[in-house]
Amino acid sequence: DGLVKADMEKLTFYAVSAPEKLDRIGAYLAERLSRDVVRHRYGYVLIAMEALDQLLMACHSQSIKPFVESFLHMVAKLLESGEPKLQVLGTNSFVKFANIEEDTPSYHRRYDFFVSRFSAMCHSCDHDPEIQTEIRIAGIRGIQGVVRKTVNDELRATIWEPQHMDKIVPSLLFNMHKIEDIDSRIGPPSSPTGGEKEENPALLAENCFRELLGRATYGNMNNAVRPVFAHLDHHRLWDPNEFAVSCFKIIMYSIQAQYSHHVIQEILGHLDVRKRDSPRVRAGIIQVLLEAVAIAAKGSIGPTVLEVFNTLLKHLRISVDFELGDRRSSAGSATFSTSSKESDERIVQNAIIQTIGFFGSNLPDYQRSEIMMFIMGKVPVLGTTSQSLDTSHLGDLGTRRIQIMLLRSLLMVTSGYKATTITNALPPPFLDPLLSPSLMEDSELRQLVLEVLHNLIDRHDNRAKLRGIRIIPDVSDLKIKRDKISRQDVSFMKKHGQQLYRHIYLGCKEEDNVQKNFELLFTSLALTTIELANEEVVIDLIRLAIALQDIAIINEDNLPMFNRCGVMALVAAYLNFLSQMIAVPAFCQHVSKVIETRSLEASYFLPETIFKDKCNLPKSLEKHEKDLFFLTNKIAESLGGSGYSVERLSVPYVPQVTDEDRLSRRKSIVDTVSIQVDILPGNNTEDKIDNTEEITFEALKKAIDNNGLEEQEKEKRRLVIEKFQKAPFEEIAAQCETKANLLHDRLAQILELTIRPPPSPSGTMTITAGHAHYQSVPVYEMKFPDLCVY
Repeated sequence: DGLVKADMEKLTFYAVSAPEKLDRIGAYLAERLSRDVVRHRYGYVLIAMEALDQLLMACHSQSIKPFVESFLHMVAKLLESGEPKLQVLGTNSFVKFANIEEDTPSYHRRYDFFVSRFSAMCHSCDHDPEIQTEIRIAGIRGIQGVVRKTVNDELRATIWEPQHMDKIVPSLLFNMHKIEDIDSRIGPPSSPTGGEKEENPALLAENCFRELLGRATYGNMNNAVRPVFAHLDHHRLWDPNEFAVSCFKIIMYSIQAQYSHHVIQEILGHLDVRKRDSPRVRAGIIQVLLEAVAIAAKGSIGPTVLEVFNTLLKHLRISVDFELGDRRSSAGSATFSTSSKESDERIVQNAIIQTIGFFGSNLPDYQRSEIMMFIMGKVPVLGTTSQSLDTSHLGDLGTRRIQIMLLRSLLMVTSGYKATTITNALPPPFLDPLLSPSLMEDSELRQLVLEVLHNLIDRHDNRAKLRGIRIIPDVSDLKIKRDKISRQDVSFMKKHGQQLYRHIYLGCKEEDNVQKNFELLFTSLALTTIELANEEVVIDLIRLAIALQDIAIINEDNLPMFNRCGVMALVAAYLNFLSQMIAVPAFCQHVSKVIETRSLEASYFLPETIFKDKCNLPKSLEKHEKDLFFLTNKIAESLGGSGYSVERLSVPYVPQVTDEDRLSRRKSIVDTVSIQVDILPGNNTEDKIDNTEEITFEALKKAIDNNGLEEQEKEKRRLVIEKFQKAPFEEIAAQCETKANLLHDRLAQILELTIRPPPSPSGTMTITAGHAHYQSVPVYEMKFPDLCVY
């Protein structure tokens, strides 16, 4: 009939009145229950457990300790039985016991058996689905009870030992993985109804897992996280990684915020351990890292930030190494598996770049500037190999791949970065390698460099309004935002303006330029005008634009016709923009007239035509009229009346020469840039067009005439004197340095050809492939000068 209420009340009153008798009562009930379990008298088992539960809930005294031991012994007996009902009954009793707060700690009590048994119940594989679910729910609730009991106990450190965590955490993850809709677990803790918690093992396991992580402290955080990696590895859950991502989102939202960096360090360490695994596994781990840093980025401090970036950059280099290794091993035998491996490595690389960019873009500005410097220092650039990634064994292709990957990472980090002054955004240690010729050897590299510059220069979000290269009818419709040029920005342009001009100038001379390159070059010129241009910079930009036009007209570099017309269209679009920005009517009129003439006679000089898919290109540019070109003298006349200092417009722009130009593998700037050592008349475009005169007898006669030679010499001297009086110091220094470098290179070549060490009987040392070799010459074969022989 069940437990008699009146008799149970008497027993309870007796136990409360005489607590010293509790141990004997517990021992008797335990003995009866053990006998009934063995004899399968489950009705009496239920009565005994109900009596034990009521006594346990009613009695709170020092003498309850021996009774608890009998109680736990009975719970263990029930859990060991193979009957599901008894296992559930024992679990329910243990959960009730776990919710009791004891007055004094129990130093001798351990829960190792219960951890093992409850974990085994979580993996129940009963053939009946209902019974299986019931046992799994009981196991999860039992683990939850153990966690609550031990965490609140003085000896709570025992539950965090690895041997317990290696059972508890995988059991919870095993049940969490059974849920179909994983999206319900993403984000902060959810609050399902009580009935839903009890009926769904996955939700119950998730809440237990959150509770466990929420109670973790600094010393035991790693013990709780490491079994997660072991479970994901064992069940191959990194590819696909939806469950792994949801697990770590739960972890990051459940732990205390100050411990987030522990989890990130564990993920980085596991990535190092699995660095030889398949690309998809590594990509899965990196995507998990991305989700983790997205949650922890705001609170990351100290060396953790640099450690994240350093590890990711190291794995980026490893991925490129694997990709090139697969490509080399499959040379001559293009197989599907190899191509799939390469595409998988690209997935890894894109995941790394996305993680770097997302983490960097969520950092505060002071940390982001350090990360920008850190990434830029890793880019392999000629002359700065101390901190950069080791690409010596990757070859030119591998080095270029690393450069592209790092610049893409840098592009994401700089996105949205707003510096107070341009000096903070582009310090010399960052700007010099960014504008290095080593990063101009490929069309994609140049595009990335320009996009990084746009992110840092554009402080008023004007770039979207300037997207695409076109003739803008009315710039005022764009509603461009700009502030007055600060003193720091003026100082920056005086120090580093020549570097920016030089980069744009050389970028226009590359043969592999496509439409996107010209669009980015136009945006660079326009943003420089908006953010950094005072009157002096405006004059420099006009000189740069005229020099770009001369590139297309003179064509010393033998550029394709598309490139020449593209440069002409770039100059037209920019001067149209600049003339409206400075609002000088005469200048606007001259630019508009040239553009109108081009639209009628040479539309391929305008961006709207040249960048169409089918555009008829001219065969040559030599026969075009002056009306199609922007003329220096007309621009000088139009600006002179508005207070601009136009004297420097007559001096042609010459790019600054750097030490890297002589070390670079590319063509030296001495060879690519037309340097007029003796300043010839004809610096203006108008004069250059007239230089193509026919050679006749009269012309030869004038050339022989001495008077004509004297006049030419006087004109040369006058122009040289005028140049040194009006040209900026940077350009004079650039020309002198170019001349000196050219002389030095020629002298070094002559000395190398003429000066040889004399032969020696003891031998001369030669270095081949890094190894020294000695070659001796016999005395009888040596040739001596006549004066030395007697």
